[in-house]
Amino acid sequence: MDAEHLRAIWQQEEDTAHIHGWDFSHIYGRYEEEADLPWCYKEVVRQYRRSVQELLDYDTGGGEFLLSLGHPYDKTSATEGYPPNVKLCQKTLLPLGIRFRACSDPSHIPFEDQSFDLILNRHGSFDPAEIFRLLRPNGIFLTEQVGGENDRDLVELVLPGTDKPFPYLNLKQQRRAFEETGFQILQAEEAYRPILFYDVGAFVWFARIIEWEFPGFSVDYCFQRLLHLQELVEREGKIQGTIHRYLIAAKK
Repeated sequence: MDAEHLRAIWQQEEDTAHIHGWDFSHIYGRYEEEADLPWCYKEVVRQYRRSVQELLDYDTGGGEFLLSLGHPYDKTSATEGYPPNVKLCQKTLLPLGIRFRACSDPSHIPFEDQSFDLILNRHGSFDPAEIFRLLRPNGIFLTEQVGGENDRDLVELVLPGTDKPFPYLNLKQQRRAFEETGFQILQAEEAYRPILFYDVGAFVWFARIIEWEFPGFSVDYCFQRLLHLQELVEREGKIQGTIHRYLIAAKK
């Protein structure tokens, strides 16, 4: 396949790089990640969750994971700040009786002091002091986060020398922040695992979606480097990078 034909295919992927909620189904089967983490976030949530608890899911995305928990709706609250997802949550969560509020500032969450027994946050922003304010005594905050080293080898393949957007996001620094706020750490884990792409188009779509990790990425700007990735796929069958995740469960 000639270079200009590849460019057209990749630009089509670039043009379709939009998501509804947090839906990566467009590249399912064409990439893999998080299949081998040493923990299952949903199982960890189940370990700490009780049906009688008041639960908040901060940065809920489209509410997909929250709804999968089956928590009683009258004891469930959620926030989201990304405008398209806010509209989605208003449409799907509010009619169920879930208390949903738009919020994009993790330091000013619009709920009263000591409102919750369990606060969840997966891949969203957080402020330990604000979490402490919102939790009841003995309440638990549970988060799985994308670490600051996430996808760095992939970024270097197409945008060498790009600064890390969140260098402070690692287990050591974030654990210390929770302890200094007054939390007791119940669980703390960190992992680095492979992320695989089986065609360059899937990588292009991903890089456009995760724009904070790949600032300034475009097919035209990175075209020669994308051609090198195409050679890599033809030779090895995949493009491989590394994800960085950490998990914290903290008790007030």
